[in-house]
Amino acid sequence: MNGNSVLSAAIDFPPYPRLEAPHRSAFCLIKRTLDIGGALLGLLIFAIIFIPVAIAIKLDSPGSILYQQVRYGLQGRPMIIRKFRSMVQNADALKNSIPNEAQGLIFKNKQDPRVTRVGRLLRKTSLDEFPQFWNVLVGEMSLVGTRPPTHDEVVQYSDRHWKRLNVKPGLTGEWQVNGRSAVQDFEEIVDLDLRYQVLWSPLYDLGIILRTVAVLLTKRAGAY
Repeated sequence: MNGNSVLSAAIDFPPYPRLEAPHRSAFCLIKRTLDIGGALLGLLIFAIIFIPVAIAIKLDSPGSILYQQVRYGLQGRPMIIRKFRSMVQNADALKNSIPNEAQGLIFKNKQDPRVTRVGRLLRKTSLDEFPQFWNVLVGEMSLVGTRPPTHDEVVQYSDRHWKRLNVKPGLTGEWQVNGRSAVQDFEEIVDLDLRYQVLWSPLYDLGIILRTVAVLLTKRAGAY
């Protein structure tokens, strides 16, 4: 399925309720400059790793190299994100057969059998996320923000939940540096997102980026 047909699935999505104006971070030139610089660096790394990662994915399991999905960004605007495929090709169709270990509107299963061997490595190192630097470069996402929700989530949102989308979604954020795998309650994620909006500044973003790098290095060293 191409990008246009994937995005067309979101046309009948109910519009964002416009509870508030976008958060001031959405218009910050410093944040945008940091995003562009980080996205260019990330896409350079993506170009370097693409061929070996693509070969590993193809050798590990049949299917596409990249996985694409409609997610929702600033004030509910639909967008397409792409990741290196870390699950079996028909993972979406199998989702309902997998127990959900999380609470609320998110889905988590630490031993999800749909994840491939290469996929587990990609997720552990966050290499699967590198294609999303394109979303950052074009302004749909930011380096730091909230986690971009799926259609299954947003159709169940209350007014409180919608407030988390007053900022651009990010590759990392409070949820990443505060124990992403340990956070099992969606309401706790919303609390972290709303806390980010209160504490936000360009320096705060930089601190989260540095903490994210530290988390990834710690995971690589086997502490996770």
